[in-house]
Amino acid sequence: MSSVKIECIVNENCKIGESPVWEEKESSLIYVDISGKKICRWNSFTKQVQSVSVDAPVSCVALRKSGDYVITLGTRFAALKWKDQSVTTIVHVDKDKPNNRFNDGKVDPAGRFFAGTMAEEIRPAVLERHQGALYTLFPDHSVVKHFDQVDISNGLDWSLDHKTFFYIDSLSYSVDAFDYDLQTGKISNRRNMYKLEKEESIPDGMCIDTEGKLWVACYDGGRVIRLDPETGKRIQTVKLPVDKTTSCCFGGKDYSEMYVTSACQGMDDELFSRQPRAGGIFKITGLGVKGIPQHSFAG
Repeated sequence: MSSVKIECIVNENCKIGESPVWEEKESSLIYVDISGKKICRWNSFTKQVQSVSVDAPVSCVALRKSGDYVITLGTRFAALKWKDQSVTTIVHVDKDKPNNRFNDGKVDPAGRFFAGTMAEEIRPAVLERHQGALYTLFPDHSVVKHFDQVDISNGLDWSLDHKTFFYIDSLSYSVDAFDYDLQTGKISNRRNMYKLEKEESIPDGMCIDTEGKLWVACYDGGRVIRLDPETGKRIQTVKLPVDKTTSCCFGGKDYSEMYVTSACQGMDDELFSRQPRAGGIFKITGLGVKGIPQHSFAG
């Protein structure tokens, strides 16, 4: 455990850094700044960050099989062409809820893009309750709504055998599991897998490792925790030098590095002076486990 090393690789203060995705062919980490309204790409060779600015809160980004990216922008699923910085709307959801926006999302092993919505926050984690829903964008650009009454739709991933879907609605302080049908993309039989402890605070983004264990970033908890879905127990905690840790993914050439995004929105000057790297992007090495490449949207 003593070999775990944490390094701030992007010392730019994202308002709400989120949705880190390792892009193998570019040896780059792509991520978003939700309220900064930009998609960013950090090159692991040059250490430079490029970004594309957009006209609404951009809450997650995913790879696309045909190249470039899909994003969630406001309450739209959209396509992003990086080179010409163009965004094209694919489909609009929650049209009857002008105060909503998308939050976290991820592509399933069959190439479908799952993402959920929430009400805009008044302050971090303070918002009108039960306004969100979980959606899937299929490769043919049709959309299915799985359920609503969601507070803050957040971390999501699939078990290694693709039979279980893991999901976080942040204000439930819980990581839940569903049965997953990879053929249809249907989810069923929701149950609680892990309840967060007080000091872990609010569960946010999530990813899975090659041993089938889940890693959850804890917003206001300043840590990522490793959970065993079989036992429902926490088996490891890695503390970071910032409180508002938002999401995590594995990357690097053999997927042995973990990348963690963070936020600084809502922090007062005193807290910011104690955590000047809040909103930065962190790399954790020496965990002794690897992750798996993220899936690409097939549409």
